[in-house]
Amino acid sequence: MEEKPKNLWKNVEDDKYQLHVTVSTTKSEDTDERIVYIDDLEKREQVYGICGECHEPGTGEKWCQTCNAKRFKNNFKNWTSGNKNIDEFIQQSQLNSVHRFNFLEWIPFEKFQNVTYVAEGGFGKIYSAELPEGDIHYWDIENQIWHRNKSSKYALKSLNNSSDLCSDFLNEIKVNLKIYLQDVIGCLGITQSPNTKEYMMVLYYLDKGNLRNYINTSEYYLDYKSKICKLHQIARGLLDIHNAGFVHKDFHSGNILHNNYPYISDLGMCQPANKQTVKEGGIYGVLPYMAPEVLRGQPYTEAADIYSFGIVMNEFLSEEIPFNDIPHDKFLAIKICNEHRPKISKNVPKLLADLIIKCWDAEIKNRPTTKELYQLLEKWNDEIKNIEDNEDSENVNKNSQNSEIYSQVKECDEIGRKKFESRSNKDKSMDIQTHPQAIYTSRLLNFNNLPKPITSSDLTSFQFNSDTNCAIQSTSANAISVQISESELNGFWQN
Repeated sequence: MEEKPKNLWKNVEDDKYQLHVTVSTTKSEDTDERIVYIDDLEKREQVYGICGECHEPGTGEKWCQTCNAKRFKNNFKNWTSGNKNIDEFIQQSQLNSVHRFNFLEWIPFEKFQNVTYVAEGGFGKIYSAELPEGDIHYWDIENQIWHRNKSSKYALKSLNNSSDLCSDFLNEIKVNLKIYLQDVIGCLGITQSPNTKEYMMVLYYLDKGNLRNYINTSEYYLDYKSKICKLHQIARGLLDIHNAGFVHKDFHSGNILHNNYPYISDLGMCQPANKQTVKEGGIYGVLPYMAPEVLRGQPYTEAADIYSFGIVMNEFLSEEIPFNDIPHDKFLAIKICNEHRPKISKNVPKLLADLIIKCWDAEIKNRPTTKELYQLLEKWNDEIKNIEDNEDSENVNKNSQNSEIYSQVKECDEIGRKKFESRSNKDKSMDIQTHPQAIYTSRLLNFNNLPKPITSSDLTSFQFNSDTNCAIQSTSANAISVQISESELNGFWQN
């Protein structure tokens, strides 16, 4: 009697290795670098173990590319989406998969239960649904079945006109397959609505919504220690996207989803960093988060994502929606090009405020690289954590006194916690009121003749009066105010 194959996989050390093979490092090159490419068979065996069937080293956690590709191929005859292109697209992902987040399933719509409309964004609709059988995690070698993860809810994301298999729909899925990382929401499969015939991406559903919703609905005080930790995780995801050779292009708080951890989502506008083009007829995005050079029609770069990160960072730390009290129109675009930025709360620790200002600097060269951003947030996060984890140590007072970020966070948290406890529910609801023309979903923007940034340090604020006149206000001791009418302003920019 033939002996049954045995489970010979090893448990992966999450803090030391990624859960998969082909991702870029997010650690510094000289210290504690996480494994990126494990091409060496001996190293792969050491990290993942070996397949109990073919006895070859795994390509990912509990994953054998060779054996799983055969299993998937043998099952091709048992399913079809009804569309040849979709079938081939899914089949290729399965044959080439090296990890459980690196392939797609065709999931018939009737397998979903309790499908519920959630929201509509700039490019499509989101539904929540239950999938009783769950999604594939790995092959259970002892029982010879797929082990499936039964998540409580899944998200079904449709894109406008996806019934015609528009390029945007397939592009987002392709990017998801290339950027299968811990801090980025991956695509698990494809389904199709029987009513609208629109194709839908199947993703994990995060119950706390996006980052903006997480801030506005929190019943507890969000201290700076936890905020720095979450910003560090978001920066890690952005760095992994950039290291994979892509830029996000639509980075804002609505595209950062949250449950216990933050995850970057909506990779539909992602594109290779070395293939930047300027679209004719306008650009897509959420105006308050868009870098001034992008508004002026220049190609989108990693530095533009860093600018957006600065806006998100301030929104998270200051707990204020950027430019929520004014229309998101051409005048706001002009103000952004002239270095007008959202207000930073006085209670934000100075080191964090300085980083925000550096991220949203009008000069690209003054912004930190993604790696610098990640490493600085990691340093602060580790510093605070180490001091608090060693509170009983004799050196804790000495260490805390020597840590500038710890001292600032501790002081600001004392003030912030008291302020939070004194606020009523009515006060909190007043804080999130927005102007009817403040739009926080991605849309087509077409602004012509926008100005180059003002580089003078005296012109750091650009404000408009309610009568549509423009006032340039200096922040220096000898403040000046120059009034320009709307017609004069338009003529000035055209000239």
